[in-house]
Amino acid sequence: MPQIRPITDLRNTTEISELCHSKNEPLFITKNGYGDLVVMSIEAYEEMLETAHTDAAINEAERELAAGGELLNARDTFSSLRRKYFG
Repeated sequence: MPQIRPITDLRNTTEISELCHSKNEPLFITKNGYGDLVVMSIEAYEEMLETAHTDAAINEAERELAAGGELLNARDTFSSLRRKYFG
């Protein structure tokens, strides 16, 4: 369940930091009852970026395939790469 805190709680930076690291998920900050900020640990942020990059690469590959791109056999491709780069 997402953590939601008022903006005044940002005064206690140690508690906010501990919350972000212990839950490993974003902490939503409200201002006047409305969403204003999202705070998260560096680890959670990097994981989110990695997932987004992976999703983007998969989407790109699916678009290429739908546009008539060539589908390669993984075993043959890896064998070819091993011969080329490892002798």
